[in-house]
Amino acid sequence: MPPLLLEICVDDPAGIAAAIAGGADRLELCSALELGGLTPSAALLGHAVRSGCLVHAMIRPRAGGFVLGQGEEALMVEEIRLALGQGAAGVVIGALRPDRTLDRDALARFRDAAGEATLVLHRAIDLTPDPVAAVGEAAALGYDKILSSGGAPTAVQGMATLAAMVAAAGTRISIIAGSGVTPGNVGQLVAGTGVREVHGSASMSGPDPDAAAVRLGFASGPRRATNHGIVAGLRAALAGGTA
Repeated sequence: MPPLLLEICVDDPAGIAAAIAGGADRLELCSALELGGLTPSAALLGHAVRSGCLVHAMIRPRAGGFVLGQGEEALMVEEIRLALGQGAAGVVIGALRPDRTLDRDALARFRDAAGEATLVLHRAIDLTPDPVAAVGEAAALGYDKILSSGGAPTAVQGMATLAAMVAAAGTRISIIAGSGVTPGNVGQLVAGTGVREVHGSASMSGPDPDAAAVRLGFASGPRRATNHGIVAGLRAALAGGTA
């Protein structure tokens, strides 16, 4: 059985350093994690790749839902190629139709653009009417991994669906459990679902932003910062037999 893998989502250089110091196996690199993660800048991606840690880059051009607007699919295809050209090992992506089913046409084009690189379907799957059925669709499209909370606000709340997704995936595709993953619940999560990969922000709330920045619309609340101690706690829980 493959070892349990720890992925940490980060959106700045300090987060990259903290995740690596804590023992992350892989980085999911984004910008604006407070918005659910958007496409990172080229400079940030280059910095992450130079760290030597395996990097998957988020490809999401804007906040909001996952039904693509005019020009967005073409933009995402180009972003995939640029991220992989900079050395990302894979990309994290998703698209839905207006009825919230997977946009198979767009997802197939993303697969083509990614070539042999790892392709992860992100938590757009949690908005689909049937995440378990969507596992088979993603596998048929050639996707390698799915990040999911089992359609619930947190992965622990979605454990039953995640377990069904793992069963549906078999050996065709890997399910990554994410959302609300902590050192205190990761053992329960792995034991109850059978996932072999977990994803978390391992973050703590930072200081309140400058009041003037809030007043002028540059900030809306404290940013969360990756904490190497929480990453290390997740790593220990996965390695120490609790998972």
